[in-house]
Order: sequence, then structure tokens, then C-alpha cells
Amino acid sequence: MTQPTTSAYPNVSYLNTQAALPLLAQIAVQVAVLVTKWSLRHRSRKQLRHLSDAQLQDIGLTRSEAHYEATLPFWRP
Repeated sequence: MTQPTTSAYPNVSYLNTQAALPLLAQIAVQVAVLVTKWSLRHRSRKQLRHLSDAQLQDIGLTRSEAHYEATLPFWRP
């Protein structure tokens, strides 16, 4: 992954001059990101169950593909 240029993102230079977060804070941020991903997957899969055949066709999924995706546990990508 490439680093954004500071001219396009002026706040990046500020962030680069700050001390790193303490280890416990880094872990807390990582946990928060993970829980957010899990929540988004859960909501998306729950909504996928309720789409009509026409809506599924619009997003390029068959009913069986949608069913498979909707039955995956939230922790599986």
C-alpha cells in the first residue's frame, strides 16, 4: 500500500509527527475495527435474505448464491 502524499492530505503530516498510541490503545482500536466489520457483515447478510429476485438480479446474484452468503457466520469474510 502506498503512503498518501502530504499535499493531498494535509493532516497526514500532523499525524506523522505525533507519538504512536500506547499498546493498549492500539489493541482497543483494532478490536473496535474488527467489531465494526463484524457488525457490517451481520447487517448486510441479514438484509440480503430479504431481497427480491429482481433486486438480486440487479446486483448479479442468484437466489442460491444469496442464500449461501446470508447463512455465513458474521466472522467469516
